[in-house]
Amino acid sequence: MGKDILNLEPKKLWKNFYELTQIPRPSKKEQKVVEFVKNFGEKLGLETIVDEVGNVIIRKPASPGMENRKTVILQAHLDMVPQKNSDKEFDFEKDPIDAYIDGEWVTADGTTLGADNGIGVATILAILESDDIKHPPLEALFTIDEETGMTGAEHLKPGVLKGDILINLDSEQEGELYIGCAGGTNANIQFNYSKVGVSNDTVAYELKLTGLKGGHSGVDINLGRANSAKLIFRFLYNAQKEFGIQLSSIDAGNMRNAIPREAHAVVLVLNSKEKDFLKAVEKWEQIFKNEYKETDPELSFKAEKVEPPEFAIDPITQDNLIKAVQGTPNGVIRMSASMEGLVETSTNLSIVRMDDKVIEVLALIRSSVDTAKEDVENMFEAIYKLAKADKIWFDGKYPGWKPNPDSEILRLMKQIYKDMFGKEPKVTAIHAGLETGLLGGKYPNWDMISIGPTIKYPHSPDEKVNIESVKRFWDFLLKVLENIPEKDS
Repeated sequence: MGKDILNLEPKKLWKNFYELTQIPRPSKKEQKVVEFVKNFGEKLGLETIVDEVGNVIIRKPASPGMENRKTVILQAHLDMVPQKNSDKEFDFEKDPIDAYIDGEWVTADGTTLGADNGIGVATILAILESDDIKHPPLEALFTIDEETGMTGAEHLKPGVLKGDILINLDSEQEGELYIGCAGGTNANIQFNYSKVGVSNDTVAYELKLTGLKGGHSGVDINLGRANSAKLIFRFLYNAQKEFGIQLSSIDAGNMRNAIPREAHAVVLVLNSKEKDFLKAVEKWEQIFKNEYKETDPELSFKAEKVEPPEFAIDPITQDNLIKAVQGTPNGVIRMSASMEGLVETSTNLSIVRMDDKVIEVLALIRSSVDTAKEDVENMFEAIYKLAKADKIWFDGKYPGWKPNPDSEILRLMKQIYKDMFGKEPKVTAIHAGLETGLLGGKYPNWDMISIGPTIKYPHSPDEKVNIESVKRFWDFLLKVLENIPEKDS
């Protein structure tokens, strides 16, 4: 494992990243990493603040001769997405990430790596502790709970930060400068259900859909990967028509902003139809494999006989649920007409789960166009009202970040990148949600931009960060800090 990461350049950055991998920090469980960053700042003798919600702010004076430059806020989020392979024994609240070097990449053994946004955090920490970097006055902003609600950004108070320029370090493609992002909305649906008895002339099977790639529901939504919730309900829709199955339990997906990778359901089928049912499972596995052989080559769909459950979902709720999820929009809804290759609007059917009384269907709607986002909200509302859902609501709304092509920091960074690497950087927006939209609403004077190294497959156990891109990202950021313009007179 991982201590060979300490030999990578730049050493201070990778040292800090390694230390972060040893600190459990899933979203909403960031207490240990908040304490780590707080102690880090205090040990350096820097002004360190932990606000009411748990964001950490550290201020570092300008290096000699840079005192008259504009103040820069370097920003990253402390939490990470906890995703693991089904065969991996791992507790994200207790266990360190098992990170290692794999050729040109750093990745993790069977779990998310936390490069999103651990590399950004480690970068800021390395700058704070260095005494040989030329930089203007700095404010480091470490936010909490970005991945499941942007709670830190949402509750950051106006007026706390005094800077002029925000450089967000949460982008995932080196050589690209991000000047805009999508906004988002959480869709929430509940069905109340009744428990009905199980007939003696049925046999129970657990359906297991596994081996999917998953990924970030913003960055990877255009890759056409399989969504386990959609696929298992596709099978249930057909099995209900053909075999009259009863559904006893359903569990698909576990993170709002991750494409669901696994799904499990327990169903009951008449003894007389058991053989045909098992043939149908084999048929649908082959259909799924054929359709997703390029994007999800490890896909597996199996039926395993289990002990009969004590109950099934009442038939009316079952029928309404299956039909509604089958009809739920998922994936790319529209591509941007103004930025080539950029998704404008999408949905991710994230989670379908149940407890003793309620079945929940959760999704994340993203769009850079507010009216388009509202249209998809209406699609969900219309479908689930027709399906007699007991409760439908939308929450967790966060704004998009409108691009400013005349940005001063954009002009500076474009020129520096071209001078350093001999080519123009790509200026674009991202379909993921960045905290810049919320932060810019609280600090409208900020000139904002987002950069980062190349990170592939965030929000999935395949997450990896390119080593060489980290070095380029680091060198570029330091050159930018060295050339921040003077304060307005």
